[in-house]
Amino acid sequence: MEKLKEKIANYVPYNEQEENDKEMMLNYINTFEDTLTRKNRMCHFTASSWIVNKERTKVLMVHHNIFKSWTCPGGHCDGDSDVAYVALKETKEETGLKNINFLLDEVFSIEIVTIDGHKKNGKYVPSHLHLNCTFLLEADEHEELIIKEDENSAVKWVDINEVPKLISEAKMIDIYKKWNEKLAKI
Repeated sequence: MEKLKEKIANYVPYNEQEENDKEMMLNYINTFEDTLTRKNRMCHFTASSWIVNKERTKVLMVHHNIFKSWTCPGGHCDGDSDVAYVALKETKEETGLKNINFLLDEVFSIEIVTIDGHKKNGKYVPSHLHLNCTFLLEADEHEELIIKEDENSAVKWVDINEVPKLISEAKMIDIYKKWNEKLAKI
């Protein structure tokens, strides 16, 4: 956990949202005994991937079964403090991609995402926060994709400028726009 805390502490925020979320993430780490697993029902760490093609004109999106929206691949840390490993593992599981490269060695973006209460595997999961670290990855858009039926109903490459039009979760639109702004500066 110390390495993750250090990674968050050393992260240079891009904007006011990231400044505030960084402060809160560090506060949660220092306040709660366990922010790496879902045993902490208030907040826990997740890792996501913003996956672009080589030309950086498309991103890979999955249609999430619970959220009923297009989103980026990612998932819960489930006790693992190596958020880069978690992002890569979840990406491979949810998309079938095998050849993926990190475009940056460090975290690309941080955000605290509110998750509304929902049912998962027949059990109610109360509203909570995802303390999310996103990584910028690159993959070949022609590589075969798979659907992970227990998590998503579709996987596809999307024109990077069309992403906001696909999203049914309004809270995520500004995050995706931020990621595209940051990508354009790399």
